[in-house]
Amino acid sequence: MTPPNNAVRKARRGLLLYFIALCAGSIPIEWMIIRDGMAVGPILTLMWVPALASLIARVTLREGVGDVSFRLSFSRARWALLAAWLSPLAVAAVAYGIGWTAGLGGFAPPPMDKLGAHFGSPAWRFAILLATTMVLNVAIMMVFTAGEEIGWRGYMLTRLIAAGIPKPIFVSGLIWGLWHMPLILSGRYVTSSGPLLSAALFMVTIVAGSYLTAWLRLSTGSVWPTILFHASWNTVIQDVFDRSTVGKSIWLGESGLLVVIVCVILVICVAPLLRGAVTEAIQRISDSPNKPS
Repeated sequence: MTPPNNAVRKARRGLLLYFIALCAGSIPIEWMIIRDGMAVGPILTLMWVPALASLIARVTLREGVGDVSFRLSFSRARWALLAAWLSPLAVAAVAYGIGWTAGLGGFAPPPMDKLGAHFGSPAWRFAILLATTMVLNVAIMMVFTAGEEIGWRGYMLTRLIAAGIPKPIFVSGLIWGLWHMPLILSGRYVTSSGPLLSAALFMVTIVAGSYLTAWLRLSTGSVWPTILFHASWNTVIQDVFDRSTVGKSIWLGESGLLVVIVCVILVICVAPLLRGAVTEAIQRISDSPNKPS
């Protein structure tokens, strides 16, 4: 067996530091949320722990932040940004559309008194909720998801690749999912079908989603598309489609079976398009893990 070179050893040290800092920062905050319930302050703090953990690893190993990268060429990334913004809507529209049509959940958008839409038809209220969410809520949610993505895709994914970890995208998805497990198993997050089943279904969805986010990150060389995708997913599913559904069951919700199935099918369908860009980026990162990708 060929011994690891300096770049591989450094990537592995970085991952060790990252995971130590991630656990040290996440465990007390997740315990607080489990004890006291979901609140904006602890949730925002928790979502920024991955970024803080990556910063600790970078400072300790005297690495820069050029590989994150905060630069973004719009001409290079415009299609990735569009996909990041709209693909969660596509998944939700198909999954919930099937669920509503089949009677697996009722279509009942909430009243929107502040917008003067309480008198409108359900379709009108849904359209206004969706439009405002896709612009305003997504922009606000990006403040939250930036903390996760700077850590997950801005640091962890590229270090898993540089460290020579087999199936780095799959592994990154498992880690991303496991980080959510205490909140799901405790009943605080996405538990519409019961904690254990929700945890299993959520893990499938998040691993599938890790391939989409990896493509967004690796094909553009920037974390901005993944931040947008993550924000769009959270707000579209939770703020629009979940809020517009009554009588939810195992089929609907962020860990609903229909959402899982549609997300997996989407990843399988686009896999041939992703493979080339991801393979090229992985090779580039393996050669120069700390340089902009």
